[in-house]
Amino acid sequence: MMEFHLEHQEYIELNRLLKLLGWVESGGQANMFITEGQVMVNGETELRKRKKLRENDVVLFMEQEVKILK
Repeated sequence: MMEFHLEHQEYIELNRLLKLLGWVESGGQANMFITEGQVMVNGETELRKRKKLRENDVVLFMEQEVKILK
C-alpha cells in the first residue's frame, strides 16, 4: 500500500489525488473513472469527484491502494 502525505493541507480532493499519483492522465479521466464507479474510498464505491480525503482514508483504484496520512 502506498502512502500520500497531506503536508500542510487538511484534505485533498479525490480527482486531484488520482492525477497527482499518476494513476490517470488527466483530471477529466479521473472524473470519468470516478463517475463510472471504479474508485473505492474506505471500502465503498465513491461517485463524488471532489470527495475530500482526510487522514486515514484509503483509496483503491485498479488494484492500486493508497492511504492518506498527515
